[in-house]
Amino acid sequence: MENESGGALGATPTHCPYCALQCGMTLAPGGEGVKVVERPRFPVNGGALCGKGRTAPAVLSSRVRLTEPVVRSHATGRLVPTTWEEALDRVAEGLARTRAAHGADACGVFGGGGLTNEKAYALGKFARVALGTSQIDYNGRFCMSSAAAAGQRAFGLDRGLPFPLADVARTGCLILVGSNLAETMPPALRHLTELKANGGTLVVVDPRRTRTAEQADLHLAPRPGTDLALALGLLHLVVAEGRVDEAYIEERTRGWAEARAAAMAHWPEYVERITGVPVPQLRDTVRRFCAAEHAMVLTARGPEQQAKGTDTVAAWINLCLATGRPGRPLSGYGCLTGQGNGQGGREHGQKADQLPGYRKLTDPAARAHVAGVWGVTPESLPGPGRSAYELLDALGGDIKALLLMGSNPVVSAPHAAHVEARLRSLDFLAVADVVLSETAALADVVLPVTQWAEETGTVTNLEGRVLLRRRALAPPPGVRSDLALLHGLAERLGHAKGFPEEPEEVFDELRRASAGGPADYSGITYGRLAEGDGEGVFWPCPEGGAGTPRLFLDRFATADGRARFVPVTHRDAAEEPDAEYPVLLTTGRVLAQYQSGAQTRRVDALNAAAPGPFVELHPRLAARLRLADGEPVAVTSRRGRVVVPARVTPGIRADTVFMPFHWPGPGRANTLTHPALDPVSRMPEFKVCAVRLERP
Repeated sequence: MENESGGALGATPTHCPYCALQCGMTLAPGGEGVKVVERPRFPVNGGALCGKGRTAPAVLSSRVRLTEPVVRSHATGRLVPTTWEEALDRVAEGLARTRAAHGADACGVFGGGGLTNEKAYALGKFARVALGTSQIDYNGRFCMSSAAAAGQRAFGLDRGLPFPLADVARTGCLILVGSNLAETMPPALRHLTELKANGGTLVVVDPRRTRTAEQADLHLAPRPGTDLALALGLLHLVVAEGRVDEAYIEERTRGWAEARAAAMAHWPEYVERITGVPVPQLRDTVRRFCAAEHAMVLTARGPEQQAKGTDTVAAWINLCLATGRPGRPLSGYGCLTGQGNGQGGREHGQKADQLPGYRKLTDPAARAHVAGVWGVTPESLPGPGRSAYELLDALGGDIKALLLMGSNPVVSAPHAAHVEARLRSLDFLAVADVVLSETAALADVVLPVTQWAEETGTVTNLEGRVLLRRRALAPPPGVRSDLALLHGLAERLGHAKGFPEEPEEVFDELRRASAGGPADYSGITYGRLAEGDGEGVFWPCPEGGAGTPRLFLDRFATADGRARFVPVTHRDAAEEPDAEYPVLLTTGRVLAQYQSGAQTRRVDALNAAAPGPFVELHPRLAARLRLADGEPVAVTSRRGRVVVPARVTPGIRADTVFMPFHWPGPGRANTLTHPALDPVSRMPEFKVCAVRLERP
C-alpha cells in the first residue's frame, strides 16, 4: 500500500511521538496512510493509548505540515517556497556571516526534548564543532531540570525513574507531587489503579482537585509555591514522631545532621500557615508513608517549575532518605519526565553545560574523551554557555543568529511576549520543524523535517529505557531528516566529515562518546533494541552489560557510594500576591493537547475535545467578580494581559487560578508567567506568579 506521500507501508512496531512514557504502538496500513494498532505486550502501557497517541498519524498528513523549505523574501517580507539547496545555503551563509562579524558565540542553537538521541547528539556536536559556539541549550530546561539537578546532588546521577514504572503498582504508599498524570500521561493511570487494588495508598499533592487527585486516598492542596515548606514539614514530623531510619542513614548517607536541623525549623503549625494544608493531614501523610513497608515519592512539574525547584525536590528526596527508601526494592524517589525524549535529550550534549553520556563540559577527562571520539582537540571545545531562558533573553544582543530545532518558545517560554520580541530582533533565524509553528513563522528560513513515523532513531523514556523507533513510511518528497539537514549545514561550514545522515551510524558514535560516562550506552545496539518485543534496554549499559532497570541497590553514584542529604529551607516565590495582583496563577496541561500545541492543535479530534484556552477559578472568586461560567475574563500580570473564558469549579483553591499553556495569541498563558530562575537548575518559575482578574 502507498500513503499520500508515496511511501510503502507495512505493520511496524514503534512508539508514540508525544510524552515520556513512549507508549508502544504498531503502525499498520489504513485510511489515507497509516493507522495505530495497540501493542499489548509492551510493558509501559500494555496496549493502552490516549487520544493524542491514537490520533498521532493525523499530523503526518501533507495538509497540516510543511512539505517544502521556505525562505523570507527580501522583496515582500513573506515566506516563499524554495529548494533545499537554496535554503541550506541561506542558513549556512547567515551563520557564517554572523560568526565572522561577531565571533562564534554570536551564533546560538536551541534544541528540543522531542528530538531523538541521535539528533540531540548531532546537534550538540554541530554547535561545538561546526560552529564553535558555547551558546546551545534546549527546551527540556523548562521541564525536568530541577529534578535532574536535585537528583545529581543527592544520588550522583539523574535518571527520571530509578526503577521500572511497573514498580509503582507494587509499592505500599505513593506520594505524587504536582502531577496530573491522569491527563498528562493517561496510560500510566493503570499503575495507580493497580496500586490501590493491591492495597496501597495514594497521596496526591496539587492545588487543584484534578482527575488524578480524585483517585487519591488523601489529597493535599497546598498554596502554589509552597511545596518546599510542605516537604520540610513532613520531614519535621518524621523526626518528631521517631520514624527516622537511623540504620539506613548511618550506612548509606551523608549530611543528615544539617538537613535535620533545617527541617526542625518547619514545625507543623508554621507549615500549615504557609501551605494551607491542615496539620491533621500532614500527620496522616507521615503515618501512611512511614507505615508502609515500601514507599515512593514521585515529583513532576508542579514542584519543579519554580525558582526554588531544585531545593524543593531536594526536600522530597530528604524525606525519602530519612525514611530509608532510595535503593530499596519498590521504594525511593523518582521524577516523571515529561517530553517524549526528555530523558535522552538531556544526556547527550544539547544542554549548555554537558557532553554526551551525561558528562560535564568542565571536566578535563570528559572533554578529552569526547574530543577523541570527535577527532578534535579538547582545547577547541567551547565551555558552558547560557541556559535556555538566558539564551533566549540574549537574542538580538550578544546572540545575533539562531538555529532552532523542534521547539516553539513563542508559546512555551515564560514571559513569552518578551521572548517573541527577542526572536524578532535577531539578524537571522532558521527553524527546523514539522509544522509552521508560531516560532517558525518568524524565521528567515524554515526547513521541513521528518516526523517520528518517517525516520528510525532511539529515544529514552522516563524509566531510562532506551527504545528503537522504526521508520514506517516515507516522508513527502520535499522533506528531509534533521540529520541530513545538519550534514548539509556542516558540509557548507567546512566540515565535510563527522556528521553522518544515517541514524544507526550516529548512534554507534554516540555509544563510543558515552562509554564510561554516567549515561553509558556503549553496550546498546540497534540490533539489541530490535530483539524480541522491543522492550528496550535500561541505561547505564556498558559494553557487554545487561542494562540496569533498578539503580542504587548496592551503592549510589557518588564517589563514596553514599547519598547526600541537602539542607534546604522554605523561601517565598519570586512574586507573591499583593493588593494590585492579589491572586496566584499556576499553569499546566489538559488531556487533549500537548506542550505548545504546535502538533495537537492541527488534529480535529483533539481540538474538538479541547478547543481553546480558559482560566479555572473557584466559585467564591467568580462571585466576587460577578462572573459566570463561560464569560470572558481578563487575567493580568506585571508582564502582560490575556482574555479567556472563565471555567468555574470548586476543584481549585479560592486564592488560585489555573491556565493551560497550549495556545498562542490572546489566550497565551505564558504571556503572564514569571522568568525568575532557579539558581541551580536555571528553571523558570512557570508555576507561580501574581495576577489580577477583571471583566474585559
